[in-house]
Amino acid sequence: MGKKKKLDEKTRVKGFFMGFKDFITRGNIIDLAIGVLIGGAFGKIVTSLVNDVIMPPIGILLGNADFTSLSIVLKDAVYTADGETILTPAVVIAYGKFIQTTVEFLIIAFVIYTVVNVIIRRRQFLEKLEQQVAVEPVEEPKEEVVPEDILLLREIRDELKKK
Repeated sequence: MGKKKKLDEKTRVKGFFMGFKDFITRGNIIDLAIGVLIGGAFGKIVTSLVNDVIMPPIGILLGNADFTSLSIVLKDAVYTADGETILTPAVVIAYGKFIQTTVEFLIIAFVIYTVVNVIIRRRQFLEKLEQQVAVEPVEEPKEEVVPEDILLLREIRDELKKK
């Protein structure tokens, strides 16, 4: 019985790794990985935009150049007798950092909403276009019916050209 149990265990482990290999090599997981990498880079760009471009003017308007330093001190730090070493750090509510992070989130959410909205509208436009193409039958060129008097005039013209 011990041998059969080991075989079943090996088969399950092998099946697990084969399933994992299939999962990894599917196109969706690669697309997801690319999306995560691009999202991480985009997050850094938005963080820089908020920290370096948007928040400094807001900080100046509020009278504080460094927006992230806005906080409420609940309990001051406790120092040693010499005043250089901190025994207990200060307890603060850093609402400036919270507001800055919230602004970053709102910018990222807005950009994601815009991109998804554009993709959805483009997809709807393409589906609508495909439906129009499918509904409209391809018109075959009709044979032109030329009146007899025009045919006669053409024959006369051709005869005059020959002379």
